[in-house]
Amino acid sequence: MQSYLEMIVAVLAAAAIALFVAAVVHRVNRRLGRRSRLMTELTDHAHRPFQAAATVLAIQFAVRFSTGYAVGTPWRRTLLHFLVLAVIASVAWLVAALLVVVEDTALARFRVDVPDNRHARRVRTQVVMLRRLTIAVIVILTLGVMLMTFPSVRGLGAGVLTSAGVAGVVAALAAQSLLGNVFAGLQLAFSDAVRLDDVVVVEGEWGRIEELTLSYVVVQIWDDRRLILPTSYFTSTPFQNWTRTEAAVLGTAEFDVDWAVPVQAMREELRRLVEGTELWDGRVCVLQVTDATGGTVRIRALVSAADAGSLWDLRCLVREHLVGWVRDQRPTAMPRVRTELGDARSDLPWQWVQPRRPARRPTDGEVPDDARLFGGSDDGDARSEAFVGPDEPVEARR
Repeated sequence: MQSYLEMIVAVLAAAAIALFVAAVVHRVNRRLGRRSRLMTELTDHAHRPFQAAATVLAIQFAVRFSTGYAVGTPWRRTLLHFLVLAVIASVAWLVAALLVVVEDTALARFRVDVPDNRHARRVRTQVVMLRRLTIAVIVILTLGVMLMTFPSVRGLGAGVLTSAGVAGVVAALAAQSLLGNVFAGLQLAFSDAVRLDDVVVVEGEWGRIEELTLSYVVVQIWDDRRLILPTSYFTSTPFQNWTRTEAAVLGTAEFDVDWAVPVQAMREELRRLVEGTELWDGRVCVLQVTDATGGTVRIRALVSAADAGSLWDLRCLVREHLVGWVRDQRPTAMPRVRTELGDARSDLPWQWVQPRRPARRPTDGEVPDDARLFGGSDDGDARSEAFVGPDEPVEARR
């Protein structure tokens, strides 16, 4: 009985000392955390794992050294084996917490709440994927080490190794789809093809990447629905990434109108509209005639915005305003099917109607900037250079 009491006293003393040391380390880290981001993360994430690991390790040493009289007894072997398993689990918990601390410290250097956050989102995606992978590896290794502490499992090691080849082939065939998604997730994380918060168009739906894991990707659609896709989808199926290089994008609004439409007046009205709204980022405002067949003229208004959400609202605004402008100011430009009767000279009365407000006529050879997509501005010149092929002569670039 005296020996058991000594063991209990030793265990309680060891646990108390371990808890005291953990509390002192926690207090020191909290003070240092005022100056260091790393210490702050250690205080928040590593305190409990360190406390558990230190306590279990101290109890194990206390039991081992206070029960020397019972060496070889079953109860001592069982107790020490249980404590070894607890030490392995607590140390694995501590290692995982330290990895999370390092990853959070690295993420703190890259802010995603700024306009130009493409690089930050790329790093965040890679770190999140690495975190999930490392935690999964730690769990698997911990379970393996814990199983290897059982003598019966160690005895089966030779048999397991001899059948590892066959088992590996069978497992690979059975988990082919799962492993394909895992490797696809790693490829997405490090190929920079898609990142968290990227705006994409997949399966005809427009949304943003909300969650990216090793097996699936969650796309938040613009109407707050969620589209769940396997990661292998993004490595085997074409999709649109609107924020691959930058958040600023271009968008169009198309109109089918009559041949009587005053294009220059409509172009000036578009310019006046976008200059009066904060949705336009000031880069591109172009109105061009892209088709003229079938009795109508197709006019495309091309505008730019700082992000996809602003572009959507800007395109809707352009459509609403120009539809009202054609209806109220230029009703003769509305699409129609008509029959016109003229004299032998084909002199039609509407040809001699003067417009209410004469549109500005460019001089000979002059092309307005808002009538050119490739050229006419710094952004247009850069776009022109980007779309000139490598075999084009130098004169074609000018």
